[in-house]
This record gives sequence, C-alpha cells and structure tokens, in this order.
Amino acid sequence: MKRIKALNTKFAEKFGPHETQQYFSPGRINLIGEHTDYNGGHVFPAAITYGTYGVARKRDDNRILVYSVNFDEKGVVQLDYKKLDFDVNDGWTNYVKGVIVKLIEQGYVLDTGFDLLVEGNIPNGAGLSSSASLELLVGVILKDLFKLDVSRLSLVKIGQKVENEYFGLNTGIMDQFAIGFGQEQKAILLDTNTLTYELVPIVLGEYAIVIMNTNKRRELGDSKYNERRAQCETALKLLQTELNIKSLGELTDEEFDDNVALIHDEILVKRARHAVYENQRTLKAKEALSDGDLQTFGQLMNDSHASLKEDYEVTGLELDTLVQSAQKQPGVLGARMTGAGFGGCAIALVKETAISNFENKVYDDYMNVVGYAPEFYVAHVGNGTTKLND
Repeated sequence: MKRIKALNTKFAEKFGPHETQQYFSPGRINLIGEHTDYNGGHVFPAAITYGTYGVARKRDDNRILVYSVNFDEKGVVQLDYKKLDFDVNDGWTNYVKGVIVKLIEQGYVLDTGFDLLVEGNIPNGAGLSSSASLELLVGVILKDLFKLDVSRLSLVKIGQKVENEYFGLNTGIMDQFAIGFGQEQKAILLDTNTLTYELVPIVLGEYAIVIMNTNKRRELGDSKYNERRAQCETALKLLQTELNIKSLGELTDEEFDDNVALIHDEILVKRARHAVYENQRTLKAKEALSDGDLQTFGQLMNDSHASLKEDYEVTGLELDTLVQSAQKQPGVLGARMTGAGFGGCAIALVKETAISNFENKVYDDYMNVVGYAPEFYVAHVGNGTTKLND
C-alpha cells in the first residue's frame, strides 16, 4: 500500500529506522439519528474509508514522541507522563494525552514510552468525527504495543470519556462506537441506552451516499451543543413529573404528543420533540433499509433534516443550502446534515449515474449563496479501527 510505505518512510525520517506497526482508524457518517445518542435513543452510523493512519513503535525509555503529517509545522512533539493535563496550546496532541490519562486512570500500565506518527485524510472540522477516529487509533495502538487486556468496548468508552471528562464536551457514544465496531458495507443500529447493536447490510443498488462538505469548520466546543443537551435534560425532568421514563428515547411520537403540555416552554418542546421523533425515524429507517425501500429511507432523511433545522436549530445557512439544493436534484432520494451540525457535512442518497451532474448543480447553488466552494466525496463503508499488518 503506497500510503503506508510513504508513512513508514516519514516515520524513519522523524524517529529513525525502526521496526514499526501500522494501523488505521476510520471516520464515520451517521445515516440518521442525530442528537439522539445522549437522549437515550437510537443512532444509525457507519464507518467510512476516510480516516486516520498510525505508525508506531514501543520505546526502551520513557519518552513519548508524537508527530502528525497534518500539522508538520509543529514538528515532533515530546510528551511527558507526568504532565498530561489538557492544554489548549497543545492542539491535536491533547487527544493522545487524553487517551493515556484515561487508560492510566483505569489501572492500565504503560511501562515505557513510544513513538507515534499519524496522518488523517478526514477534512479537519468536517464533522466526520476525526477526533473519535484519533482516540480509537491511539487506544488500539497502545493496547497492541503494551499488550493491554482492554476490550474494544472499553476503548470505545475511554474515547467518550476523553471527550466528556478531558475536553469537557457532553458528547454521546455514537462516534466512538461506530469507529470501534464498524464493518464493511454495514451500518450499526445502536441503542444508546443499552449499547446493544445490530449490524445492518447497506444495499443501495444503483445509488450511492455522497458526502457534501460545507467547508465551514465546525468547532464542537464553541457550538451550542452543550446548550442543546441541557435543554433536552430540562424537558426530560418536566416530563418525569408524571411519566416513569429515564430518557426521551423511551417515548413514542404519540406518547410525547399526549404529554407535551408538561413541558410549558416552546423552545424545550421543540428540542424534546426532535429527540423523540428522530429516534422513531431512525427505527423506521433501519426497517426501510432492511427491506430495500430506499424511497422511504430517503424521505426519512429529508424529514430528519427538517427537524434538525426547525426544532433543533443546528443547521445554519451552509448546511441548509447544501441540503435544499441536493433534495431538488434529479436522481436524489434524500439528503440531510450529518454530525452535530453548525457546519460540517451533509449526506445525500444519489443515483450513481447522476452524481456528476448532482455535484455540479449543488456546487453552483452553494457558491451563489455562500460564496465559497463545497467539496464532495462518495462514501464507502469500511471496517472499524484495525491493525493493518495482522
């Protein structure tokens, strides 16, 4: 593989010639089920073949040396086991530090240092979960190098703890789960309450999933993500005054509608309605995909975006422009934003023979409204984080 050969060469250039191990960790798209993961609902993500590569070796001393091809100007950075606190000035290396911290907190022993080179081809800030990709990559590398007896599910949970406790972001577990457990040509229907999941074959026939990147960077920590989560928690508490539920994901559309008067606040009603309805849409989408009913699946995508725009208010000009243009193009069954919103990416289900014309038309519409260019990628569904030379 050309990329791995080039990365091995770069590793030798930065760290000297050593025997190394190679790894890959994917990004993810979420087919449907947005902002449901922290509301006890279902999500329907899939790992993609864009992601983060890693080349690593265990050292004989306690030095931790890390280098990112994507941030070449930072050079080789030395980390210290005694100084692993979050520092905003440390950029991408905080993800490495965070995983180390969470492993050590759980009693795992890293008895030496290591050298690590990474390169990602997920567009930075695109909302395809480059952060979770890196977290799982580091976790799998450290498990392998140090022969740690840690399960894949534990690594997934550690990745979420890095986001929640190390970075202070109230994110759910979807990203890490999809990246840890993804399989080629399969989506994961995940119950975020119980972490039970089902692998669902993705059979699209003459259609393909096209990722549309707004090229507006989405900085999750600067977004209103935590605010949305708090609003849903407040709505849940109001519903719990009369309902015996632990999460919004337990409610059907009808049960929510019958009890909506308990919430008393239109903004909170909208936030909670999205969480409930989106969860039900996700279950319907899984059935549609399983039945090969792509028309229904596409319509559920459209409905999802409308809810994210009107009730959850996390789309914005860029995502709405992409999605609205995509939805009106010939050969498109559905389109929606994917990820947390506030920028990042959208996806569309597009007839393969129409993709070229689709991209040209959406490009023109987006340029006319937003003033800078979007990017397009055909999504190929791949495997979760893995060692490449096993």
